[in-house]
Amino acid sequence: MIRLTEVVKQILIINVLVFLAQMTLGNGSFVLMYPADEAFRPYQILTHMFMHGGFTHILFNMFSLAMFGPPVEARIGPKKFLFYYLFCGVGAAILQLFVIYLEFGFTPVQYGMLGASGAIFGILAAFGWYFPNVQMQMIFPPVAMRAKYMVILFGVLELVMGVGGYAQGIAHFAHIGGAVFGLLLILYWRKFDR
Repeated sequence: MIRLTEVVKQILIINVLVFLAQMTLGNGSFVLMYPADEAFRPYQILTHMFMHGGFTHILFNMFSLAMFGPPVEARIGPKKFLFYYLFCGVGAAILQLFVIYLEFGFTPVQYGMLGASGAIFGILAAFGWYFPNVQMQMIFPPVAMRAKYMVILFGVLELVMGVGGYAQGIAHFAHIGGAVFGLLLILYWRKFDR
């Protein structure tokens, strides 16, 4: 049975409430648009991570948050965990937008990004960092592996799919961005946080 920590519980509730509002009211202007688009608003850098593209999208993200978030929150504390989650989500947006910029420059592009996946990949990276030798039973492929190898495998798969253009419509570089920004923050805390 999963024991939810307080911040994880609050993030789950907010995501579910926002998803229900989406189903009723639509996405509105909360999806992250490309900055060259006239629909871009700076607050979208935060709001996008509480929006989801469908039931499966929110289900997998919130399941992952419920699985990996509590041990990380218990390890670093609730305030740091909330900051970490938001930092990873913003980092995910920054890297994804940078990759789009490299491809299209600063011309208007029909693009919208939503979902907590970048922040979730940050949580996965933290779990792999703080609990590297925990055995994880994978569903696909059906093998057991240590958390640190699972995180590396997911990162490599996202990089290959992003560079290769596989699974269009998925922000692979946002996933990588969440993990990279998360690891950078962990390294910063390790060096400077007394």
